[in-house]
Amino acid sequence: MKSAKLLLLAGDFVEDYEIMVPFQALQVVGHTVDAVCPGKKKGDTVRTAIHDFEGDQTYTEKRGHNFTLNATFDEIDPAQYDGLVVPGGRAPEYLRLNARVLDIVRHFAGAGKPIAALCHGPQLLAAAGVLKGRRLNAYPACAPEVELAGGSFVPVDFSEAVVDGNLVTGPAWTAHPRWLARFLEVLEAR
Repeated sequence: MKSAKLLLLAGDFVEDYEIMVPFQALQVVGHTVDAVCPGKKKGDTVRTAIHDFEGDQTYTEKRGHNFTLNATFDEIDPAQYDGLVVPGGRAPEYLRLNARVLDIVRHFAGAGKPIAALCHGPQLLAAAGVLKGRRLNAYPACAPEVELAGGSFVPVDFSEAVVDGNLVTGPAWTAHPRWLARFLEVLEAR
């Protein structure tokens, strides 16, 4: 497997598993992962949220861990990265208001670089205007945003992922095994 340099976009109340698991797993297989957050520097932390499925009509949310960023947002150059990882949680809803975040997403989409977005992560893709004609999945409550942005929401089981070219998406952390495996396949094919 070729080693890749990956950018992970984070923010306060990113979903705990959705940042921790890919950040660690992608490094285990030899990739470099730089986790950044607008307004924060290397060594700063973001607070995470734990979303769980406990039989309610939607997920529940609890305070998670502090996740330490290992790169500074203002210093990154998206051209230096081979792929993008966008975890879910509540962070994407406000990160999509940041013009530079949207420009970064557009860079990866425009260059055809691998993008892995999970759960609420596709909110960033929708806001960046890069979903037109794309097939993808997200947390089901984000389906209207996917469709309004010109994408086709593909319903799948919560353990599955959807691949459309360079884009790998899934519904929640429950899809990690399939989502990460499919993203690794896309990275390997680059």
